[in-house]
Amino acid sequence: MNLNFLFPVALIAAGYASSAMAGDKDPAAICAEAEERYTELFGHPSAEEPGVTVVTMYKYNFCPAQITVPVGTTVRWVNVDKRTSHSVLVKNSGQPESDRAFPEESIEFTFLVPGPQDYLCGPHWETQNMIGMVTVTPE
Repeated sequence: MNLNFLFPVALIAAGYASSAMAGDKDPAAICAEAEERYTELFGHPSAEEPGVTVVTMYKYNFCPAQITVPVGTTVRWVNVDKRTSHSVLVKNSGQPESDRAFPEESIEFTFLVPGPQDYLCGPHWETQNMIGMVTVTPE
């Protein structure tokens, strides 16, 4: 058996599987779809939510994945997926991971400490790299 032939085939298969798992769309396209879904579900763009900054959760992505907000801002993560549930864990906040948000449900967190703060989806951060960051600026 020619093992030199099998190694390139294995690499091609691994690359294909990785590409299929990640999907063929770039994050900007996924986030555009997420915004369309949000508007469809709630009747207005996410930017028009009064008193909060909205981050959507869609196809194992936070949209947008990085935001900057002033201290005291409440971020609302809204699940616009059709079947998958997500959670939010703001690392180093001292708060526990949120409950799961099912489709059309949301999670809120008010940022009171300035600085960069990483967050992740508990069930999907390792397998899907579902990670985000909020940079909190002083008032």
